[in-house]
Amino acid sequence: MTSVADDFDVNVPSIARVYDYLLDGKDNFAADRAVAEKLLAVAPLTAQVTRENRQFLARAVSWAAQQGLGQFIDLGCGMPTVPNTHGTAQKINPAARVTYVDNDPVVLAHLRALAAHGNPGVAVVDGDVRDTAQVLAAVRESADLETPAFLMMGFLLHFFPAEAARELVASYVAALAPGSYVVLSVGRGDSDEADDGFGSYSSAIEVHNHSVGDFTSFFGDLELVPPGIVDSRAWRPEWDQPVELPPRAGQVIVGVARVG
Repeated sequence: MTSVADDFDVNVPSIARVYDYLLDGKDNFAADRAVAEKLLAVAPLTAQVTRENRQFLARAVSWAAQQGLGQFIDLGCGMPTVPNTHGTAQKINPAARVTYVDNDPVVLAHLRALAAHGNPGVAVVDGDVRDTAQVLAAVRESADLETPAFLMMGFLLHFFPAEAARELVASYVAALAPGSYVVLSVGRGDSDEADDGFGSYSSAIEVHNHSVGDFTSFFGDLELVPPGIVDSRAWRPEWDQPVELPPRAGQVIVGVARVG
């Protein structure tokens, strides 16, 4: 039986639970649904791009597991909705270890139940991703950062201004061993509809519509894995030719880069 903190307030919307609703999940409350519905009213593509982000992350995790990586760190992970990081990685490598990091009490309750019931490869960290030192100290209890890891920041950095996002990524990358990889994804739009959607979300939770240039800068001088910075639907390393996608009001821009 999952439980949440005594001071938990169902009237305060949560990013993780808004996403859960957009992914047709059941672990959300009226305040979360109100934010999501307001967003969908002005930007109907939101649910679709949220699903596309989840599908991209699963492809990236599969690719990393196929490269031989055995440990995954999922920052600001949200609900372990299928496809999730541990299920995807352990399908390829049953010994893969996943450390989930979040500070939403509902998310933590679900993750702890998962870890406690038959999946020793799952570890859970209660932490605010902005507190890099605290998070990394906790992560080191379950992950060996002296060996390569796959660090995930999916649908996270659009909640930070560009400079803060660059600093956040750099602070985590500095802790990774050579041969590690970093995966980033953000929502992006170039239309009145997209502007309305970002504005609607920002009325409850601050969100930023980063340019492709700013998003690229979040990787610093890391070496991008082909096909580089692309729409999430076009990130498939097995494709050796650029993929042309029709213009759309919103999309997920993504990239994966190697450390060292």
